[in-house]
Amino acid sequence: MSRLLKVTALTALLTLLKMAMGFVIAKVVAIYTGPTGLAMLGQVQSMVSSLNGIINAPAGNGVVRFTAEHQEQGFEACAPWWRASLQWVVIISAIAIPIGLLLSNQIAQWLFQDTQLAWVVIATVCVLPLSAVGTLCNSVINGQQLYRRYVGLGMISVLISSGVMLGMIAFYNIQGALFAAAIQSALIGLLMLIANLRQPWFKLCFWWGSTDKAARKAIAGYMLMAITSALTLPVALILIRNMLISQVGWDATGQWQAVWKISEVYLSVITIALGTYYLPKLSSLSDVDDIINEIHKTIRIILPIVSFAALLVYLCRDVAISLLFTDEFRSARELFAFQLIGDVLKILGWLYAYPMLSRGTVKWFICTEVLFSISFILLSYLFISELGVSGVTLGYLFNYLFYLFFMFFSIKKIIA
Repeated sequence: MSRLLKVTALTALLTLLKMAMGFVIAKVVAIYTGPTGLAMLGQVQSMVSSLNGIINAPAGNGVVRFTAEHQEQGFEACAPWWRASLQWVVIISAIAIPIGLLLSNQIAQWLFQDTQLAWVVIATVCVLPLSAVGTLCNSVINGQQLYRRYVGLGMISVLISSGVMLGMIAFYNIQGALFAAAIQSALIGLLMLIANLRQPWFKLCFWWGSTDKAARKAIAGYMLMAITSALTLPVALILIRNMLISQVGWDATGQWQAVWKISEVYLSVITIALGTYYLPKLSSLSDVDDIINEIHKTIRIILPIVSFAALLVYLCRDVAISLLFTDEFRSARELFAFQLIGDVLKILGWLYAYPMLSRGTVKWFICTEVLFSISFILLSYLFISELGVSGVTLGYLFNYLFYLFFMFFSIKKIIA
């Protein structure tokens, strides 16, 4: 557990930087464009998350797992999974990019009710392969448990990409913010590529060549899980924003987006630590009792941390709104309570859900992601009709309460 605390401390540095830059960007967007601009930026970020999730699907958790499992035998032992992941990235790119270009007008209309913003979709689609390259590099570093390098490169990437984004906002207002959000992941990918060109594992022979069906099938399972994630929560958020826009308007939607942004950023301290330490650790365990013991040990450390963080955010919500946004966002203070309780439940549920990734239980993962994304949408629709914008946060709370109960009672079946 001391290793988890060290990793959490290291990743906390990276996350604090991400938080700081994310809040600076949100503040600048709020000043320049108000709640409407923040809501539009949220739509772009959900689209980017979804498209990047699809293109990065073969390059994420599967590469982390098989690198962690085989790194002791050398890079050649990891190569079959690395080659399989790159092959899948090429295949998905060849399908996703033309489709995204052809449907850019329809996607823009869906996101913004304005086809003139189709260029944002086109920019996002064209740079997708660079995002996948960055994810591949990160996954290999993570799988080797090179935490200092992982954090160091992450910090450099965040600083440079955020600097570009702030410059674009300052010079081109909301248009610059939307473009910068569209290319931010690709810019990080380019920086990761340059930083790792001379690494011993980056040789072409480890990445290109023949591989076996077992490796392709194993990566395909993780790819399906990642694509499911990319097409569930981000799409659910887009649909929920559209519901809010139609029922309470762009301004109120921006109020909720501000609360969601704060929640998303402070929780990333926990989620980055889990992805960096918890997933490779679970991947190294095979016994069911050992996995459950690891879950409970991690909960004893993570639950107090996330509970304290949520309480601190709640107590400081007025200060946070003043610092991070503008007076136009003052009414967002009423939305924090349900959201923050939901955050704690969400993290607890994720701790029980991570074995689905470490064990590669594709069917369980896909079913739960789809089920609870639909549940989030339906609960939000129900509560928005009754309570207005605060209904989204109540729907979020109940959704992750149900998720936690489901994962708790199903965990032994999942990992058996």
